[in-house]
Amino acid sequence: MADKNSEEFYTRLKEQLLDSSSWPSNYLYKFIVLSDEEKIKQIHRIFDNTGAVIESKKSKKGKYTSVSITVNLENPDQVIQKYKEVGAIEGVISL
Repeated sequence: MADKNSEEFYTRLKEQLLDSSSWPSNYLYKFIVLSDEEKIKQIHRIFDNTGAVIESKKSKKGKYTSVSITVNLENPDQVIQKYKEVGAIEGVISL
């Protein structure tokens, strides 16, 4: 599997998004992060003022939090831009 930070991964993702959706479109992001309030707030800030619906759910033991974000975006480039912004936060796993 390609590294999520590689341009190859993003090029393939863009092609898939162009093929599978008409734009603008809703896109669902899913991230897993250690249950660290500051990291979760950083993710929220990336999607501030986008009209995103954000749901957070802690794991059974509370060590991890899954963050699901549904947001309407104009094009695949915006989808990829948000992945890159969230990817800059240490310890966040993109699903």
